[in-house]
Amino acid sequence: MGQPRKALRTIAISTVSAALLAGTGFRSAPAAAAPAAAPTELTTTGVEFVDITGDGGVTLKANVFTPAEASGTTTTRRYPLIVLPTSWAMPQIEYLAQAQQLADSGYVVVEYNSRGFWQSGGEIEVAGPPDIADASRVIDWALANTPADPERVGMAGVSYGAGIGLLAAAFDERIKAVAALSGWADLIDSIYSGRTQHLQAAALLGGSALITGRPSDELTQILTDFLGSNLAREQEMIDWGAHRSPATYLDRINRNGTAVMLANAWGDTIFPPNQYAEFYEGLTGPKRLEFRPGDHATGEATGLFGLPNDTWTSAHRWFDHHLKGEDNGVGSEAPVRIKSRSTGEYEGYPTWKAVGTERAKLSLSTTQKVTANIDSGANGGIVLLSNALDQFLRTPPVVSVPLLPRSYAAVWQSAAYDAEQRVRGTAKLHTTVTSTKSSGTLVAYLYDVGPLGLGKLVSNAPYTFHDRTPGEPFAVDLELFSTAYDVPAGHRLALVVDTVDPLYVEHNPLGAQLTFSSPAADPSWVSVPLREQ
Repeated sequence: MGQPRKALRTIAISTVSAALLAGTGFRSAPAAAAPAAAPTELTTTGVEFVDITGDGGVTLKANVFTPAEASGTTTTRRYPLIVLPTSWAMPQIEYLAQAQQLADSGYVVVEYNSRGFWQSGGEIEVAGPPDIADASRVIDWALANTPADPERVGMAGVSYGAGIGLLAAAFDERIKAVAALSGWADLIDSIYSGRTQHLQAAALLGGSALITGRPSDELTQILTDFLGSNLAREQEMIDWGAHRSPATYLDRINRNGTAVMLANAWGDTIFPPNQYAEFYEGLTGPKRLEFRPGDHATGEATGLFGLPNDTWTSAHRWFDHHLKGEDNGVGSEAPVRIKSRSTGEYEGYPTWKAVGTERAKLSLSTTQKVTANIDSGANGGIVLLSNALDQFLRTPPVVSVPLLPRSYAAVWQSAAYDAEQRVRGTAKLHTTVTSTKSSGTLVAYLYDVGPLGLGKLVSNAPYTFHDRTPGEPFAVDLELFSTAYDVPAGHRLALVVDTVDPLYVEHNPLGAQLTFSSPAADPSWVSVPLREQ
């Protein structure tokens, strides 16, 4: 497997800029962990660093917190347990601040470094069966070595830890509650939506894995094929991702009755919000869905430093209600809670489908033709950075719509609105495309266009096709990434479609042209979800 690993290193490192990786604080990968040591006896307050034997004898580096009143005593009292697997490429101290807060409020907390990263042993399995088994082994250890209550077990985590927590809940009935923050439900729909590789996201994950851990040969091959557009192995990659997707095991989670809280950012460029919302709708047990402005894990970041944080506060309340039985309002509140990118205000809804119940339809009646392979200037920004700026400064990516070159970008605009348009939910595009080549990629953008023609990005999504007959029209249906954004009165909405975006791999052969038309029998449109006025 030497060649794929070398190829992956070349692809990942060249794609992700040095500045991007430097900003994450990654260091060199550690050596393999030493053999498992005997568990440390918990007799004092504060953190205890321990070795836990995971699946297959792999050593998992962990730290443990117990409530101060339980330390060094012989009490038979049992406390609810929270298990925290670390995020992708993060060390075992990631959750120290949150773990201490949870312990101070009466929880036993075990945080462990996911296998394959840093000092933990094994290889990176991407939430595969060994990772799921590890979570259960950590629970076993906690029940045997701490005053944890086997009837009150929860899991929480950010990103990778969120995915492992959801998957573990499908296979371990002891897990009664999960808080999955900035995670994924469908891995393929996250980084391969619209049959398009999310280039910057995948390269960032691959590059950081090489720097901080030990990717398995399987992961190395998958990433090499994925970033290298090896379509001959497309189905194999899809099956690999489905095996690691909580959505695949939705029936098991429902059968276990696990209380599931999902939280994510509107602009998450690694795990976009749509797949979380769809998964939420399929859950039948106690559930909660929260969306806030930001990018991947930026909504939880301040909480990792012990600072006030809405997402972590919600997670604590979720566990207090479902593991401690506290009547803190969680059971009576609207289960869908979203925060507007424009106002910063929260809104509550009874279901995800209740978000954006009105629809505004923008007709795409004019036929437009674009030449592929050239970036028009419209794009979704930079992974992690652009949507973080939107979160903190309310400055999404901006483009001058009148100056977009019409040879490379198709543009349709609404009339100026008399009243504010509160976009809530998932915009949908339907159009007819004719390509001069059998393969191609298009990227759709929805913009809020002000009086001076400056367009602020509301949403976007990519779409790729293969094996089409050149010159033969075909229908395209595309869901843009869900959002909550207010278009001011006097502004317009614009739909822009081009063929190149640095966020995505594009599959446009040299010289390709795409024509967007609106046949009378099948008109083209974009449908925008709106909150009732």
